[in-house]
Amino acid sequence: MRAPDGVTRFPATAPATVVPLLAVVALVAVWGRALPAVVEVVVVVLLAGAVLAAVHHAEVVAHRVGEPFGSLILAVAVTVIEVGLIITLMVSGGPDTATLARDTVFAAVMITCNGIVGLSLLLTAVRRRVVVFNPEGTGAALATVLTLATLSLVLPTFTTGSPGSAFTGPQLTFAAVASLFLYATFVFVQNVRHRDYFLPPPREAPAARGPVGGGTVTAGGDDEHAPVPSPATALVSFALLIVALVAVVGLAKVESPTIEGVVADAGLPRPVVGVVIALLVLLPETLAAARNARRDRAQISLNLALGSAMASIGLTIPAIAVASLWLDGPLVLGLGATQIVLLGLTAAVGILTVMPGRATLLQAWVHLALCAGYLFLATNP
Repeated sequence: MRAPDGVTRFPATAPATVVPLLAVVALVAVWGRALPAVVEVVVVVLLAGAVLAAVHHAEVVAHRVGEPFGSLILAVAVTVIEVGLIITLMVSGGPDTATLARDTVFAAVMITCNGIVGLSLLLTAVRRRVVVFNPEGTGAALATVLTLATLSLVLPTFTTGSPGSAFTGPQLTFAAVASLFLYATFVFVQNVRHRDYFLPPPREAPAARGPVGGGTVTAGGDDEHAPVPSPATALVSFALLIVALVAVVGLAKVESPTIEGVVADAGLPRPVVGVVIALLVLLPETLAAARNARRDRAQISLNLALGSAMASIGLTIPAIAVASLWLDGPLVLGLGATQIVLLGLTAAVGILTVMPGRATLLQAWVHLALCAGYLFLATNP
């Protein structure tokens, strides 16, 4: 919401306050029950409303703590939703869900590194022609994401310690510890050691009247800020954010049999369930990245996208590794040949996009084409 002076406001809107509470009440009312079609529609509406409310309250808290700390909040929140969904579905699904963690994490990586990154570049490039960001911080984030993806999702395909695309116990322990260590190190570097690498650079003037890349640097790239919320407002938003996340995880669990049934009835491959989960949990991240991109804050959008991908692996894999101690059946993490090719192409394109610290519509559409290709091949292997 923008006031007449052009400054973004964070009003304490009634829907953002009421919807999470209604969603939790609905969760208690429908948990463990067979639902008629009308009630399922209501649950889906409340689920979407809880997601949108989570976005609102995460942005309020993020604005209170400032950047780059703020970009971490929604990424961690999304990971909490993802881990909760994966574990609950694996507990209830048994051996048939052996690849669910792999499918969901890989979907999250492809959607964030191509879909959200491409959308962020597109929305900014439409207005600015040339998108400017810090290659040092963005490149470090991309390198961490690719390393985590390779250690956790590619190596299991080629190890020989256990049959199939699964790690042995020691191998899974190493992957989990390494993932957690790399994620923690990145958070330290982003927020303490090299904080300036992840802040928006000075905004470049539009190049609409000159050659591409010919604009001049101007001050005040992110001067349009909302008033910093008070501690009380931020605390209330944090509490409502937790409530919204609980509602999202719980209602998604309620709807999971319906999702699996629709996927099966449509004759789609089982990995599509992982894609659906990833699309659901990444909706807040996508909306927040798009909003920042529309405000010419591409660096923050890229922080959100790559930070979410990193958290999806760096936090999800250790959590799943611990949960595998009591889960029945194998934990298959290794990607197939098609998925490895898509990940390799994503790595190459991402590096070429990040290295110059500048991007145009072309790079945006290349990333979006990769995301579309992944989604198409997920449904048509």
